[in-house]
Amino acid sequence: MADILNSISGLLWGHLLIYLLIAAGVFFTIRLGFIQFTQFPYMVKVMMQSREGAEDGISSFQAFCTSLAARVGTGNMAGVGVALYLGGPGAILWMWLIALIGMATSFAESCLAQLYKTKDDDGNFRGGPAYYMELGLKRKWMGVLFSLCLILAFGFVFNAVQANSIAAAFNVAFDVPKYVMGIALVAASGIIIFGGLKTIARFAELVVPFMAVAYLILALYVCAVNFAQLPDIFMLIVKSAMGIEQAGAGAIGYAVMQAMLQGIKRGLFSNEAGMGSAANAAASATPNPNHPASQGYVQMLGVFVDTIVICTATASLILLSGQLEPNSGLTGIELTQSALVHHVGEWGAIFVAVAILFFAFTSIVANYSYAETNLLFLDHHSKKGMMVFRACVLGMVMFGAVSELGLVWTLADISMGLMAVVNVVALFMLRKVVLWLANDYKKQLKAGVTPEFDPSTNPEVEKTLPKGIWTK
Repeated sequence: MADILNSISGLLWGHLLIYLLIAAGVFFTIRLGFIQFTQFPYMVKVMMQSREGAEDGISSFQAFCTSLAARVGTGNMAGVGVALYLGGPGAILWMWLIALIGMATSFAESCLAQLYKTKDDDGNFRGGPAYYMELGLKRKWMGVLFSLCLILAFGFVFNAVQANSIAAAFNVAFDVPKYVMGIALVAASGIIIFGGLKTIARFAELVVPFMAVAYLILALYVCAVNFAQLPDIFMLIVKSAMGIEQAGAGAIGYAVMQAMLQGIKRGLFSNEAGMGSAANAAASATPNPNHPASQGYVQMLGVFVDTIVICTATASLILLSGQLEPNSGLTGIELTQSALVHHVGEWGAIFVAVAILFFAFTSIVANYSYAETNLLFLDHHSKKGMMVFRACVLGMVMFGAVSELGLVWTLADISMGLMAVVNVVALFMLRKVVLWLANDYKKQLKAGVTPEFDPSTNPEVEKTLPKGIWTK
């Protein structure tokens, strides 16, 4: 089974997805006028003004925090350790590059999710790739396929990954048996999951900013103490990515490919750009300004914060510590803990355990909200089915806490690879709609007015929109 899963993962990532994701990122970066660079200050402005509460749905800031809760988790602490161990320091450069071009892809999928959002029976906005595949492309089968992939990935596999890292970190720091941590996670997750979408959004809004700032403060302290070494670390990352460090070993091509493969895989797992997952959170918001493109700006910033800021902080901690050793077997969350112990002493392992608890636990509840949205796409009204699904999600949390890391990560790679392929194909097919939304928004900004969405300016798109959201 392990060999079969590794073969499928290798086919997806080695021969298809890397090129597809890079192509999508480069395409939208160019066609949107390098929006992630030229509009960066505006991104921050929109995010700051989006804190205002929304009577209908949740605020854009809550949607930002929910998507960041799913992004900022195991990928930032354990995933960076895995990327460094398997791909070397050069993997970090590829994580940066896939994030920078992926910001444009994130803009595209978030705009479309906002445009084609609907309302559920409880009055919450729901949307995402499955919805824009059905409404925008008139291909419900694509939406069904994407939903099944996302439910597998975020409802089950990714939650197992998060639980695995929490249990491992607490086992190292406090010698807590993994099954005990699994039971505790199931109980805590159940309380929030059964509270509904708005409970998840409020929880994310409170916890995410706190946990991210606390972790970054410690990372900045370590970087400040070791400031003189930072230029050497940066050069090590660049040389390793280009194969210069491995030139003497005669394995340049293999080393570069491993760095690229691991950097892109772990980068995508962390920031989710192009995967279609964060678009589910983007659709749940009432944007400010009231235009689909404004949520695209907010979600772009989430990719930047996740990878360029937080993943870089973890990579710096590890590379400055000297704990990264080939064939040592020290990888994942244990590598991050070992690095911080080197910098600050034994309490570093405890800090990482607590940090990963916050990071990964918020990811579990945010991941669940994505899966719930796609389950509702498949079956709008089944209360009984929803209860069974919630029980299965909690069962996977328990499974992840006590399972082996390698198997869980392989399942995560396959499931996110499948959903990313389906989503990126849909983004290319809807590219004209994305460009129209972006240009309409920019045109209003240049005219000195607050952008307001008027679908009647594009009758072809207007007739595909659900009634009562953007149209009457």
